[in-house]
Amino acid sequence: MGSQKILVIGGGISGLTAAVEAAEVGYDVTLVEQTPYLGGRVTKMHSYFPKLCVPDCGLEINYRRIKMNPKVKIITQAEVENISGRPGDYEATVKVTPRMVNDNCTACGKCVEACPVEIPNEFNYGMDKCKAIYITNGMAFPQKYAINKEACDGCGKCKEVCEYNAIDLDMSEETLTIKAGGVVVATGWTPYEASNLDTLAFGKAPNVIANVMMERLAATDGPTQGKILRPSDSAEPKSIAFVQCAGSRDQNHLPYCSGVCCMGSLKQITYVKEQYPDAQISMFYIDIRAMGYLEDFLVKVQEMENVSLIKGKVAKITEVANGNLKLEVEDIAQGNKISPEVDLVVLATGLVPSKVPGDINYDEYGFVAPDNIGIVGAGCAKKPTDVSNSVMDATGATIKAIQSVVGGGA
Repeated sequence: MGSQKILVIGGGISGLTAAVEAAEVGYDVTLVEQTPYLGGRVTKMHSYFPKLCVPDCGLEINYRRIKMNPKVKIITQAEVENISGRPGDYEATVKVTPRMVNDNCTACGKCVEACPVEIPNEFNYGMDKCKAIYITNGMAFPQKYAINKEACDGCGKCKEVCEYNAIDLDMSEETLTIKAGGVVVATGWTPYEASNLDTLAFGKAPNVIANVMMERLAATDGPTQGKILRPSDSAEPKSIAFVQCAGSRDQNHLPYCSGVCCMGSLKQITYVKEQYPDAQISMFYIDIRAMGYLEDFLVKVQEMENVSLIKGKVAKITEVANGNLKLEVEDIAQGNKISPEVDLVVLATGLVPSKVPGDINYDEYGFVAPDNIGIVGAGCAKKPTDVSNSVMDATGATIKAIQSVVGGGA
């Protein structure tokens, strides 16, 4: 007889949904997450579209559901190195990196004050600094610190000031074997590396940023406490260009449409207009993907003052005087080339799926293929999709994983 457990790989919104749905109908669940905290990319967002509500509410509910359900076992800083087997009987090899902070931690913060090591803050995409011992945000779950093992110099100052004996610098790496009858792959996505787009000046001109960075600039717990400012000089931008399909729908980079970038940029335009009503905003696009009820949100943004949506591909971005940026664009509607100059550029970089090694079928783009039985993709591991559809998709994936447990692959 195979295992009656469900393995969920990935602790973002899709993985959280799969874990709580499976546990609440009676199945034991092991949830493995590569980072020290659950929530995935959603924790880095300022708001959802189209309602523009903050992500904390949905995450908090799921965190509580998991915390109160003894059928869910969480393993953070855990990376699946291989998965093999058949429906109803899978085995995963999981490497666990030591957190070096135990469950005694109360998140008091004294360790951070004592730590002498500063590193780029990955949570804010390197736009500010954090200490080698850190917690990502006030909503982080589990609510305890973690130590960046590669950055830590082993000085022990955090251990000296911790009155709860929560610091354990002798924790060692573990390798676990997890058996499961069904597997949900909810590994999410990573942003396409914008520096690969050599004509768009990312990494060369500081005022060219990626869309994920704009989310953090607008977030109140971000590097600027929610104030949208130019990275080069902390000035308030008076003109911003949003550049769509930065890497997506391009045979040299990502040949597919990343699905959510158009709506993400429209959402970010509302961030700017809320702070700077007089700002001049241009959005350059190939096609705008705003399906169904989302079209209402598109129309709302189109009607905002000083907002121009221009059908045209941005060919090149060049830094000019005072950190400003000149764009070279073919304006399709006007039938000519234009060269606007702006204070800030936001690149809508695409979604790249995160893969798990092992007996899993992937499509030509790296997404979990639909022909897997027993190992089921969910959310952005399966296809580019938004948060609400990721939640619905994860529920369906959970049902398929449970069927594998019940039927043993039959």
